[in-house]
Amino acid sequence: MTSPIEIARFNMIEQQVRPWNVLDEGVLRVLGELPREAFVPDAYQALAYADIDIPIGTDTCMLPPKVVGRMLQALQVREGDKVLEIGPGTGYVTACLARLGGRVIGVEIDPALAEGARERIEALNLRRVEVRAGDAMAAPVDGGPFDVIAVTGSVPTEEPVPMLAQQLAPGGRLFVIVGEDPVMEARLETRIGSGSDLRREALFETSVPALRNVPQPERFVF
Repeated sequence: MTSPIEIARFNMIEQQVRPWNVLDEGVLRVLGELPREAFVPDAYQALAYADIDIPIGTDTCMLPPKVVGRMLQALQVREGDKVLEIGPGTGYVTACLARLGGRVIGVEIDPALAEGARERIEALNLRRVEVRAGDAMAAPVDGGPFDVIAVTGSVPTEEPVPMLAQQLAPGGRLFVIVGEDPVMEARLETRIGSGSDLRREALFETSVPALRNVPQPERFVF
């Protein structure tokens, strides 16, 4: 007999993720197999597969499943890719990236969240994953260059993007959300060859909480 959790996971894929033009079979398979409920705080277990931002701490949340799906599809993670994730939170996207074949380094600024993510990753016996506590926006992360960089929070201005892109290997892909409420742009930046040139692709509009410790735009004061 199909369990309520399995039904909820199926409905998440068919009613949220696919309608948002996520058609990559590898991504759909991973989203359909991973127990998202294992990464959701106890108070929100009933909403593990809902189309909402799930709070996981002060001013931070789990991305909605459809946004995760579009991110993973755009990044095209290949077996053995070296992946940097900025802001793992509870570790759900981290697990997805690993299941897609990535060798993942996740850097989480909140030590408690980092520890919780490590415990969940270990409970699922996922290999080739390292979750570090630290500020990935302060300086380039040790272990690069990376084939894939996934930024799970937004940055309000363009200022951090060059520092992130410099950590890409040739052909590397960066997913980043830029802007402020009410509208932000999710985009894919791809490094062309061994130089510094980037190809930019606008993916969709959204609104998600900003990463901590990112430069804020100057405000005009009357």
